[in-house]
Amino acid sequence: MSRKDIDIEALKVMYRLRDAGFAAYLVGGGVRDLYLGKTPKDFDISTDARPGEIRKIFRNSRIIGKRFRLVQVFYRGNKIIEVSTLRSLSEHDLDGSEEVLPANNTFGTVAEDAWRRDLTINALFYDVDNFTILDHVGGVEDLHNGIIRMVGDPGRRIRRDPVRIMRAVRHAARINFTIEPATWQAIKDHLDYLLHCPESRIRDELFKDLKSGASSAWAALAMDCGLFSAIFPFYPQPLAPETRQGVLANLAVADRLQAEGVVLPEHFLLALLLLPWALRELNLLEAPSQGQVGFEFAREIRTRLDQLLAKLNFTKAQKEGIVVLLVTLPSFVAHAGKESMPKWLLRKSYFPEGLLFYQTYQEALGGAPVKPEKVVVSEAPDQEVRKPARERPGRRRSGRTPAVLKESDGGIFGFKKK
Repeated sequence: MSRKDIDIEALKVMYRLRDAGFAAYLVGGGVRDLYLGKTPKDFDISTDARPGEIRKIFRNSRIIGKRFRLVQVFYRGNKIIEVSTLRSLSEHDLDGSEEVLPANNTFGTVAEDAWRRDLTINALFYDVDNFTILDHVGGVEDLHNGIIRMVGDPGRRIRRDPVRIMRAVRHAARINFTIEPATWQAIKDHLDYLLHCPESRIRDELFKDLKSGASSAWAALAMDCGLFSAIFPFYPQPLAPETRQGVLANLAVADRLQAEGVVLPEHFLLALLLLPWALRELNLLEAPSQGQVGFEFAREIRTRLDQLLAKLNFTKAQKEGIVVLLVTLPSFVAHAGKESMPKWLLRKSYFPEGLLFYQTYQEALGGAPVKPEKVVVSEAPDQEVRKPARERPGRRRSGRTPAVLKESDGGIFGFKKK
């Protein structure tokens, strides 16, 4: 590996740490991708400097995190380099508890930090001074052999943090590696442990999978090990062949579009994933999409989605986006063979996104490929944004001054007692 392949800002961070008397290493996925000849998305750095010491070296930085404290170093163009302190082996204390990981900021060596990491291929350290990869867990050999392997005992590692199941499957799908037998069996045996994880973590990992560019490969692996049905219980394990094929085909089209630069909203990806269920359970293509009966059908879908997706805690805007795409699909199917779409449909705000959803569905069935240069996606937000409260004319508050009511009002920070 050559320094010319490493991001210039990442090199700056490592050299400044070294010049300040500390060790600095490129770690994790950046080392893995460079070794495989890929362009890394992120360059993370580990050092023996403590968070406070790192903060003093880089004035353009901040400390974040509760469980593990990290330092983010900021550069132009919204570029962020994350710097972590090498951590100890405390998680692997054989006499310790197997509960979900507690807050932990104990510091350690390169070897100890490597054994804390999830996968062997992500536990490699690159020493920029002598161009050497430090490998304490057999990660280089697994890269050569195309193997995904948990560091240490896979069952224990999953019990400590069940989200590692999703990370292992995602990495296997992204780089087309095979999950080694012990890790694969531990994944199948510990799927119930995902119920102990916060919904927000499962949701965030799911979106990483859907946006990875390898969502179809991810779904296939997730179906094979049972992870897919663990996340979406309304898809029974094993899935019916036609349902499995429908999900994989839909996501394959999404992967192609994303690879060609099309940014697909999160609710759009979720709707593609849910479409085979809706076609089977709701007889979607025969359902009404206009008038009072169409309104009632949309309300039925909202109710079903609230029940099915309750544990994943999607936003109201995301669920509403899914409903619109599913409810309007029959209209696009009904008018697809005509010379032009009806004017009432063309005037709808959802038309561009609904048309893309229909075209994606048709390509998944073997129809004409969607042309990326003609894709127009509406700007419906996936995240709900609260507008700032209006202030009275002529009044202005400093950004650092809290709105404190008088003591007689019986409240503080803008909230009155009832």
